Amino acid sequence: MTPLNPDDLLILLNVSHSGRFTTAADALGVNHTTVSRRIAALEKSLGGHVLVRASGGWELTELGHRAVAAAERVASAVSILTNGDDDGAPVAGVVRMSATDGFSAYIAAPAFARLRRLHPRLSIEIVAATRRASQTRSGLDLEVVVGEPQVHRAEAIRLGEYMLGLYASRDYLADWGTPQTVAEATEHQLVYFIDSMLQVDSLDTPRRLLPAMRDSLSSTNVFVHVEATRFGAGIGLLPCFMADRHLDLVRLLPDQIAERLAYWLVARPDSLRQPAVAAVVASLREATTAYEDHLLGRHTTH
Repeated sequence: MTPLNPDDLLILLNVSHSGRFTTAADALGVNHTTVSRRIAALEKSLGGHVLVRASGGWELTELGHRAVAAAERVASAVSILTNGDDDGAPVAGVVRMSATDGFSAYIAAPAFARLRRLHPRLSIEIVAATRRASQTRSGLDLEVVVGEPQVHRAEAIRLGEYMLGLYASRDYLADWGTPQTVAEATEHQLVYFIDSMLQVDSLDTPRRLLPAMRDSLSSTNVFVHVEATRFGAGIGLLPCFMADRHLDLVRLLPDQIAERLAYWLVARPDSLRQPAVAAVVASLREATTAYEDHLLGRHTTH
């Protein structure tokens, strides 16, 4: 084995954040071949592989996780020397997370705008997606998913709940009538997710509550559900915190159709130890709690 270069540990730390050599290279101001060469040198020094290829990029091996933990301590020590230790390690760098469309727009984006006013050296990337928690989390620091996740080598934090309700536009109801029972509602057509592409079991609500309801317009994007419902494509099963913003939408059968779902945050333990990631998690928890009445449909503009 060759002597270990601490700079190689810091390069691995950058690769672990993005899962890609090119992204790490851009952040470090070098080219991707340099990153590849330094990772190879690190593996030679440690006597084993620190990264393996995964579907979304590079994923840490067991040895890689230990090396990243050491790299975080190196980075923290450097930060204290260069920035002082008044507040510990600075909240800076890039944090990448994935979350559902609605959560990203109405909870994460405002929370992060507030957070960046406190920490202007922090950058946040949001990948909007409705899917199960990844088993590899390559290229992501955090994930926000619907329903309690079953994950390995990661921590799952429950953020809060939101409500799904049945909605229709006022014009639609004027043309087609207002259903007074669940049975009458099933005579109308549904606006919701594409059934064959839905990856989240918790979102399979209409197949259980409204099994006879036929699809009218389907999409993988919940903003499409809201707009399609507003323009009369059918009756939408929508998050209350998104639908209640629109005065032209009417909630139907709230006592019978009221499905509570939970948001969960998933992250690797090594990610949660990073000051920037910890600050993002704290801001999401605070924002979700503050938005609870909207999430549960207890605050409307009607």
